Amino acid sequence: MKKLKSLSIVLAALILVMGTITAAEAIKAKAADASAPVAMQAPEAPEGAEAVAAAGDTTTGTKAIAAAIAIGLAAIGGTFSMGMSIAKSNEGVARQPEAAGKIQTQLMLGLVFIETVVIYALIVAILIVFVL
Repeated sequence: MKKLKSLSIVLAALILVMGTITAAEAIKAKAADASAPVAMQAPEAPEGAEAVAAAGDTTTGTKAIAAAIAIGLAAIGGTFSMGMSIAKSNEGVARQPEAAGKIQTQLMLGLVFIETVVIYALIVAILIVFVL
């Protein structure tokens, strides 16, 4: 049981690190675009909607970091709670093998709700990146 907990924590931490690296790469790419020579840059954008859109591009790195943190924390919480619920259901089946069917049904229902929360976090991360 302890191996399952430690494995889930390691996998969740790996997802968080990968998201942070991706966010850092997005920030580096944005900084490289900003430090391009003046002759290579596009002409000045006219005032109005295009100027507002160009100003919104400066927050790309911040959005990427926020999305990475949101999905990373959801992954950590989801894997930890799934590991705990699977471990407890295995203990319950070991104590009362005749109740394995009922325990399995309740376990699956609980895992679905846990996974739903993680999917909601993914949707929020996507909204952060593409909508805000």
